[in-house]
Amino acid sequence: MSTTADLVTALKKELKTAQMTYADLAQALGMAESSVKRMLAKGDMPLSRIDAICRALALDFADLARRVADAQPLLKELSQEQEKAVVGDKKLLLMAICVLSQWTLEQVVATYRLTEAEGIKYLAQLDRIGIIELRPLNRYRLKLAKTFRWRPHGPVMNYFREHALLDYFAGGFDGTGEGVLLVHGNISRSLAPAFMERMQRVAQDFAQQHLADQKLPEREREGYTLLLAMRSWEFEAFSSMRR
Repeated sequence: MSTTADLVTALKKELKTAQMTYADLAQALGMAESSVKRMLAKGDMPLSRIDAICRALALDFADLARRVADAQPLLKELSQEQEKAVVGDKKLLLMAICVLSQWTLEQVVATYRLTEAEGIKYLAQLDRIGIIELRPLNRYRLKLAKTFRWRPHGPVMNYFREHALLDYFAGGFDGTGEGVLLVHGNISRSLAPAFMERMQRVAQDFAQQHLADQKLPEREREGYTLLLAMRSWEFEAFSSMRR
């Protein structure tokens, strides 16, 4: 939730955009200009005063709060506690994965055995955790950066290592549009970050295509999971034979 200081900062920007001087605002509020300057400089005032300034600017308070929320920095990673909360309820984890793919509540309920009431409950929990900002009509805004990732050794990745990794690689990767590549080689350490950047671009392309294809009929879409990985590693059976 936005702090009062954040709201006051946003109001200052709105005053500048509207080209309203402190003298103009003071007249609209029935206050002395010096009092208005002191109030805004301090950055702390009751919500009733913020609401009065909004009226002077012909600005809806909800719009102001939304602009403040939109200006908040996006999360690149959740805390250990946030991830524990997500993975502690499998239905909540499912909803988290769905919102990361920007599914609507209607899509989730139509696809999985969740009632609409359960879906709304889990969206509210994700809002409290900080993954989304829940909006009217059960719409939401992701509060995660494009570079967001689960903690490498956090609760979510540990869960997937334990419960999903073997199931994923048990597939034949021989269907249409499927494949698996395993390439090993010795390259310059300085070039490794460049390959990671390329992999991140592929992941972003995949995510953007997912969003673009949501307008297609369901029969024309298929669920795929793209796994990209790169690390300094050698098969243990081989490393044990090293001199």
